[in-house]
Amino acid sequence: MGLLDRVKQSQTVPPVPGTDGAPTATLPGTASPYAAATAIPAAKPSAATAATAPAAPTLSQRAGASGGELTPAFTAAKVQIHAKLIEKFADQIDSSNKMGVREKIFELADEYFRATAMTMTKTDKERLVDSVLDDVLGLGPLEALLADPSITEIMANHPKQIYVEKSGEPTLSAVTFESERQMRQVIDRIVSLVGRRVDESTPICDARLKDGSRVNVVIPPIALKGPCLTIRKFSKDKWGPADIVNRFRTSSPEIMTFLRSCVRARMNVLVSGGTGSGKTTLLNILSTFIPETERLITCEDAAELQLQQPHWIQLESRPPNVEGKGAIPIRELVKSCLRMRPDRIIVGECRGGEALDMLQAMNTGHDGSMSTIHANNPKECLVRLETLVLQAGQDLPSRAIRETIGSAIHLIVQQSRLRGGVRRIVSVAEIVGIKDGEVQYQELFTFKQVGVSAEGKAVGFHTATGLLPMRMEHLRSEGEDVPEQLFKPAQQPAPDKLY
Repeated sequence: MGLLDRVKQSQTVPPVPGTDGAPTATLPGTASPYAAATAIPAAKPSAATAATAPAAPTLSQRAGASGGELTPAFTAAKVQIHAKLIEKFADQIDSSNKMGVREKIFELADEYFRATAMTMTKTDKERLVDSVLDDVLGLGPLEALLADPSITEIMANHPKQIYVEKSGEPTLSAVTFESERQMRQVIDRIVSLVGRRVDESTPICDARLKDGSRVNVVIPPIALKGPCLTIRKFSKDKWGPADIVNRFRTSSPEIMTFLRSCVRARMNVLVSGGTGSGKTTLLNILSTFIPETERLITCEDAAELQLQQPHWIQLESRPPNVEGKGAIPIRELVKSCLRMRPDRIIVGECRGGEALDMLQAMNTGHDGSMSTIHANNPKECLVRLETLVLQAGQDLPSRAIRETIGSAIHLIVQQSRLRGGVRRIVSVAEIVGIKDGEVQYQELFTFKQVGVSAEGKAVGFHTATGLLPMRMEHLRSEGEDVPEQLFKPAQQPAPDKLY
C-alpha cells in the first residue's frame, strides 16, 4: 500500500495522554529492549496545569530501561508528525532516499515541538524520528526486532501481543503495534513486495522479506483475535559448517566431515526434522559443499535457500490470483526444472505430490539432489515420504513406491529441537535397500542426550554407532577418502564437556 493510499488512514486524532489502551513501543538501546515489563504510568496533568506550565512534560517520562514503554505524549507526537509528513510530502517521498525522508521528518519534528512547547532530549528526538521513519519506509515496530541479531523468530499473535524467540526460547516482547490498522498496513507491505495478496477471501498467505526471512500471515475471519504474523528470521551472516560445529554444537566434526564427503560424492540427502528444528539452515550449509562448477536449481514455495554457487537458478511457486487461476504449484516447478539441464535439484520442502517427481529426478541422473521433510525420526521420515508420494494421485502400489525410495534416497539427516531450544543433528541414517518389502536403513551417527543443564537445556554428545557405511567404496571411487576412524563409537565425555 503506497503513501497516497494511506493519507486518510494515517490522519487520525492522536491518543489523549493518560488514556487507557495507549500503544507501546520499544526504545532501541535500553537495557532489555524486548523483555516484557510492567510500565510505570505517566502522570496525568490537569487542564489548568497544561495551560499555565512553561513547558509540557518531556518525552523522557517513560517506564525506563526496565520495560521500554513510551508515554502517550510520545505516541501523540508520532501520530501528528506522521500525518504532517503525508500531508505535505506524500508526492515527494522516495523510498530509495532514506536519508532525505529522515531529514523531512526532522524538520516536522522541530515544528511540532515548537508549536506544542514540549521539551525533549536529543536521544528522544532520534528515537521519535526513527520510529516515524520505520512506519513510513519500513515495517513499523517490527524494525527494531528485525535488527536484533539475537532474535530468530517474531510471533505477533495479535496487534498487542508479540513474542520473540531468543536462544530457542520464546519470550514476550514489550513491542506492540499501535492498532490493528497499523499491523494490517505492515502485512500489506510485506505481501505486496512478493506480488501476493491477503484479504478476507484469501486470509492465509506465505511470503518473504528481502533478506529471505520466511513470513506467514493469517487474518480474520480465520484468526479470531486479529491478524497473526509469524516471521522466521534469517541471519544476515552466512553460517558455514564451522558455525554449527564449533559455535552452536549442532553437529560433531566427524558428522560434518562425513556429510561433506557424501555431498561431494553426489549422494542424495534428505534432511528430516520438526518445525523450527533448523532443516533449512542445515540444507543451506550442506549446499556449500557442492562444487561451483555444477548447475543448481532450487524449487520452493517461499524462496528461503541462499546458495553461494554462481550457477544457480531459483524457482518459486505462485498462488492463484483473485479468480482462482494462474497457480503454479511446486510440483510444476520440479517438472519444469528437469528440462533445464540441472546437475542437482534442491527442493526446499516436500509436502505433497512433488515428492514423487523429486524421487524420479534422483533416479534419472540428477544424483546429489537434496530436500527437507517434516518427520520425527528416520523411520517416520520414510513412512511420511511414502504418504506424500501417494498424494501425487498416480495410484502406485506400495512396493513400487518403497523400491523407488530405497534406490533414490541415500542418506537421511535427522535434525531436532531439543529441550531448552537447542538444535542438534540427532541421527544420520543410511538407506541400505529393501528387505521383506520394507525400506531398510542403518544408523551411522547419533546424539545421546544424558541430562538437562541448570539452564534447562538438553545436554549430551554425538557419537558414531560403530557401523561402516555400505557406500564406502562409492565414496572412495569419487575421490572422497573417508577414514574408518570416523565411525568408531565415542566414550561419554566428562560432565563439563557435554553440550
